[in-house]
Amino acid sequence: MATTPFHSLDDYLSQPRIEALALSPDGTRAVLTVATLGKDKTAYERSLWEVPVDGDGVPVRLTRSAKGETGAAFTARGDILFVSARPDTEAEEDAEQAQLWLLPAAGGEARPVTRLAGGVAGVTAAEGADVLVLGAPLLPSADSIEADARLRAARKKLKVSAILHDAYPVRYWDHDLGPAAPALHTLDLTGFADTIAVLVDQPEDAAEGDDQDAVTPYPESLPRPRTLVAGRGAEDAGTALTPDGKTLVAALRTAQGREGRYRLVAIDTASGDRTVLFDEADTYFEHPVISHDGATLAFVRAAMGDPSAPADQELWVAGIDGSGARRIADGWDRWPTSIRFDRDDTALIVTADQDGRGPIFRVPMDGGPVEQLTRDDFTYTDVDVAASTGEIVALRSNWMTPPHAVRVARDGTAVPLVSPVALPAVPGTVTDVDATAGDGARVRGWLLLPPGASAENPAPFLLWIHGGPLNSWNAWSWRWNPQLAVARGYAVLLPDPALSTGYGLEFIARGWNAWGGKPYTDLMTITDAVVARPEIDETRTAAMGGSFGGYMANWVAGHTDRFRAIVTHASLWALDQFNGTTDDSSYWQRIFTAEGMVENSPHRFVKDIRTPLLVIHGDRDYRVPIGESLRLWSELNEHFAAEDGTIPHRFLYYPDENHWVLKPPHAKVWYETVFAFLAQHIDGAEFERPELLG
Repeated sequence: MATTPFHSLDDYLSQPRIEALALSPDGTRAVLTVATLGKDKTAYERSLWEVPVDGDGVPVRLTRSAKGETGAAFTARGDILFVSARPDTEAEEDAEQAQLWLLPAAGGEARPVTRLAGGVAGVTAAEGADVLVLGAPLLPSADSIEADARLRAARKKLKVSAILHDAYPVRYWDHDLGPAAPALHTLDLTGFADTIAVLVDQPEDAAEGDDQDAVTPYPESLPRPRTLVAGRGAEDAGTALTPDGKTLVAALRTAQGREGRYRLVAIDTASGDRTVLFDEADTYFEHPVISHDGATLAFVRAAMGDPSAPADQELWVAGIDGSGARRIADGWDRWPTSIRFDRDDTALIVTADQDGRGPIFRVPMDGGPVEQLTRDDFTYTDVDVAASTGEIVALRSNWMTPPHAVRVARDGTAVPLVSPVALPAVPGTVTDVDATAGDGARVRGWLLLPPGASAENPAPFLLWIHGGPLNSWNAWSWRWNPQLAVARGYAVLLPDPALSTGYGLEFIARGWNAWGGKPYTDLMTITDAVVARPEIDETRTAAMGGSFGGYMANWVAGHTDRFRAIVTHASLWALDQFNGTTDDSSYWQRIFTAEGMVENSPHRFVKDIRTPLLVIHGDRDYRVPIGESLRLWSELNEHFAAEDGTIPHRFLYYPDENHWVLKPPHAKVWYETVFAFLAQHIDGAEFERPELLG
């Protein structure tokens, strides 16, 4: 029997993966961020590789450090910027926080650009000047970067971790907010060059009498960041610099009661003066990009949703000063996932979910019709336009192919670039499937089939429900990978029910404020169509999902007994409890009516569950807090535990994982437990407890 890396979890987890792409200013080089499993197999290490865009040559590894490198970007001169916690030989102690580094285009070792106590979270570079904008947090009472360093050192010395909040929210996905708040800083690289440090001995009589609270000056050998905006108002939904680096346009958060909306603000990088360009109540202005000539601004405008209907996400353009604002692609019923200006600034190059794919589109600035450039079965990300040729460079993936770099011609033809990562063989095949819902809507998905599935040898069936819910099964995922199930003989259905993106606003609206309605019936409709196929064994079926998919798995469990087993990961169980404990309560309370919150809560149907459930949750999941699964597990035991305490359900708990379960050994245990649970209930096998669970 042929094997692939997906037949062994160890082989799968060892697969290198491309995570990001950055294109050089002249469009001739692309830098890829590549993650590889570390020697101890407990985490992934990241390095930067350079590949030529013209298709010739070989990949060249640029960085190599134990701490790894991420966030690659280019300066106007072609130097490579990246973020890393690698050792800085001139620092007083090993770095705990990641800093900004620069790798010269002319060659030589990478050198540090910053030495900030709170580290650097990201960088935006001007297209035609040596000006950068850094995201680097500051403690709220710090009036300088030196004061920030002193305050952090004091907290560290006394092991103080307490955080005082005066605004909502207090957590985000997998981490606590605070005590530091976001800040944006400008930094000028003009004249920045290597220097030779001269060590000066401290006088012997100064050691005892030093003021421990004295502020250590920021190194004169490094360009000094200058703070433009700090605090909760510096939280951003995208930043862009004009080519000359003189103006930063940022989508900055502004309070709206306990909620926050984003407004577009222009900031003079020399003076720090700010001008609000666009701001409306109950409206988000996000993802600004600036034309190559610096004259035009493009952005996404979206009203906040409410229970009546989902809000559209609109493409807008305006002058760099906010004048002449107008919507383009009006009537184009797709949501932009990325925006770039075309080489000549006459159009936007946009990606968007569409029909289970993620094509590249060209949106003319003159109001002309949207042109779809790619028509293959891939989803494109990290899209940029080569200045030298106008060709598009991007990553692309689908359920048969992990992310890899390609060059895309204007006729949509995509040519893979040379790569440091070989594409792995996959075990099965993929088919586009659809069905017609009761209201006439087309419901589609991807069906992955294992080798040998036939009428004579039908495969067991696994319904895998996506999260979101505003999402689509249209791109490869290293975390949720159906090829692992295919390698074990399952036919896997990846459906896009109501609420999924890429099918228009009306399709999303079908499930709005009614998660247990058409999203559920859509899933059952397309499941009916697929299990009727001769190569599927309709008597051996299971369902699973995470996040919203976990919510839907819980809903399925309370409304049908057609499946032999259900896996529910990081799931919403009691919506009245969830909406007050999640990290962003206001959003969820805003999109549901009070009645909808009650009617669509899975916990109301616990007594109707007849299918064994495998419940999985991480305690550091703040988007769907652990309380959801704790209550689910409690109520399953309340209603289904036997006198001797036994129960057909199981609970896999991770004290130190978040929404996704990211540590490689934990991911291995996750899959081992899931497949053991499925084998037990679908095939009648003895449950095989993963060894690492003790």
